[in-house]
Formats: sequence, C-alpha cells, structure tokens
Amino acid sequence: MSDPIGDSLADRLVAANFSRCDGVLHVRGLDLRGLAETHGTPFFVYDAALLRRAYRDLAGAVAGFAVVDYSVKANPAPAIIRVFRDEGAGAEIASAAEFAASWAAGVDPRHILFAGPGKSDADIEATVAGGIGEIHLENGEEMRRVAEAAERHGTVQRVAIRINPGPDAQGGAMRMGGKPSPFGFDEEELEAVVDAVEAERRLHLSGIHLFAGTQGLVAATLLSQWAYGLSLAERVADRIARPLETIDLGGGLGIPYFSTDTALDLGAIRDGMPALIARVTSDPRLREARIVLEPGRFLAGPAGLYVARVRAVKVSRGSRFVITDGGMHHHLAASGNLGQVVKRDYPVTSVVDRGGPRSPCAVVGPLCTPLDMLARTTPLPDLTAGDLVAVLQSGAYGLTASPTGFLSHPRPAELLVDEGRAREVGAARRPAD
Repeated sequence: MSDPIGDSLADRLVAANFSRCDGVLHVRGLDLRGLAETHGTPFFVYDAALLRRAYRDLAGAVAGFAVVDYSVKANPAPAIIRVFRDEGAGAEIASAAEFAASWAAGVDPRHILFAGPGKSDADIEATVAGGIGEIHLENGEEMRRVAEAAERHGTVQRVAIRINPGPDAQGGAMRMGGKPSPFGFDEEELEAVVDAVEAERRLHLSGIHLFAGTQGLVAATLLSQWAYGLSLAERVADRIARPLETIDLGGGLGIPYFSTDTALDLGAIRDGMPALIARVTSDPRLREARIVLEPGRFLAGPAGLYVARVRAVKVSRGSRFVITDGGMHHHLAASGNLGQVVKRDYPVTSVVDRGGPRSPCAVVGPLCTPLDMLARTTPLPDLTAGDLVAVLQSGAYGLTASPTGFLSHPRPAELLVDEGRAREVGAARRPAD
C-alpha cells in the first residue's frame, strides 16, 4: 500500500521545520547529502534557529507567570546549552558533569538547579563548591550529605524539596509521581520534611520542585499540574512562615513522535496564564518567587535529525528491510527501547523523496540484535544502498540516552547548523577499529 505524499507525521514535521529542494531534505539551506559526505554517517544535526524558535514560543506563552530554563539531560552538548543560555535560560542539571557542561556554556552557576534521586558525594561536592544556585533534595540521606558539604565549604546551601505529588497532580505519557517512587519526598510527609530541612543550619530552604509527568501533550493537564504546584508552595510557605523564593514546576512538555500524537497547543497554555498570574500576584506567599519551567525535550527535540546511510535492502518472506549504518546504539529512543511498553515508530523520512510511491518497510541498524530497529512499518520510497534516511524529532534523548559502546561502533558526529554553517559540537569521536 502506498502512502500519499504530505499525509504522514514525518511529512508534516518536515514542512513545519525543514525544507526540500527538488525533493532533497535541507537544514537551513544545507543539503544533507553534502553533510553526509563531509562528516560521514550516521550523524545527528541540530538546527539552532529551531532551538531558538521553540524557546521563544514557550517563553512567550508563559510570560508573566514563569521563566523557562533548559533541562540539560535532554541534550548536554555545550553548544546546545549555549544557544538557550543566550536566550536567557538557566539550566537544570542531574550530575556534576552536566554542571561542568553548563558552566562551560556560560551559564551562571547561580542560575543552575540540580535534581536527581541518587546524587553522588562527588556530585554534591562539585556543585556546592561551584556555587550552584539550588540543590533539590530527594531523600533524607541526601539532605544530610548536602548539609555536610556546605559545612566543609563554610557556606549555607540553598535547597528545594522535590515533592512526589499525590494522584491529583498526574498526567502525561510517563507519570513521575502519585505512586511509590525514588523521586522526591511523598506529599504526605511534606510538613515533616520541611521541618527537618529547616533544622539544618547549613541549609536554606528556598523552594519546592514538582514533576508530575513527562511527554505531556494536553494543555489543560499541564495547567492543572502547575496550579497544584502553587498549592504545594502555599503549604510550604505557611509552614516556614516566609515566602518562597523558587517554585520549580518541572518540565514534562511533550512533542509529537507518533501518528496518534497531537502537538501541545501553546495557544491554550497562553489562554490559561491570566488565572495563574492573578493567583500569584495576589498572594504574598508566591508573588516574589521565581517560578520555573525546565523542559528539555520540548525545546531541543524538534530541532534534531538523525541521518543514516542505507547499506542494503532485502525482502524476507514478503517484508522489506532497509538496513542502515545507524541504529539503537545511537538512538535508543527511536528503536522503542527507552521506556516504551508499546513499540511505535518515530517519524522517518527519506533524505531524497521526489514524490514517487511509498510502501511500508522496516528500517533496521547494523547491530546483532532484533531490537535494533529504528522503524517497524514506516512508508518510504524505493531505496538502495547509498541512499540516506533521517529520523525526525531527534534533538533530545538521542545519543546520550543510548548504549554507544554496544558492538564498539564509532561515535557519530553531532552537528549544529547556525547562520548557514555546520560545525561539530559533540564529544570527540573514536575512529572505527
């Protein structure tokens, strides 16, 4: 069965974010075939203009209510962090290495937040010594170790309490709270935790952190979660008898990956702002707080492509397989092996597509496992060895969320396209053995 041109999610994303010239996919005027010849395949390519557009669109939608920081775990390349820093973003990090990357990108340490359920002694030591703006506490042991590090450095460390909210705050494709969780303190014990932090003379309780879910595509759900976060902030402010300084409402804003997904409606988010702004400005417990959203996927995901070269095409018992040099070792999420119970296809397109018929095929990688499958039944034109395919929505949770050491393949290039030029921005690549 052929697929009409323009009807697939991949077609819509290409039309919205990239361009074709004579059927050839381009990023800001750069032919992907030329990038493949210069930098080799497979490779990731990120469009700086799309990164900026995503940031400005979201910041504009929540203006007057919250500021937007960048969750570095989505893509920790310092050049990517620097794009968002230049737009005014702080950083949310989950390790000392991400702290160092953010610092290298020029983010003021005072504008960096540190969350994560298993911070090491080295993580805590490096971030306290580096003057990090806020560490988000997730368990009692961590509270003690941060206080001890602050004692060693003769400082009072600003901290926030990460709260595992009750079921009323849930939503999104992957729920992060409302059930037993390694993340944060359960909402039911909030007052006792607040009292324990207040008793630590080397800790200053400056805020709270709420993260109810991820890959949220419904504006009403996000608005409800943010309102719930304000309620929790009011409870903490009442307990400590002073206003809060920061209210981190997390990230969790989603992007469409699958044919059934609908993009998050920023217009609906904007429409929900007046009520939230009125609530904050009328409440002395909240009005001076820095309210933070810290998405990663929403900001970085749409700007990225993962480009691989076809090595062979075969038919096995009536099914077409397109075998490429890229796979799950570079893009585990696209293969469906990063937290997906139901395996679904990311949007995939042929780099050269001049409008001929398409038919379903499986796009697989070079690894010795049946899990190495970038798409199971995606419509693509006839392809032969040497052709290129691109996986869209690949700017977040691509390379750094993947088992790059599996089968010892070389690390792919990461390219940032800005002002009509492409430059490598990832870690140094190891050549093939």
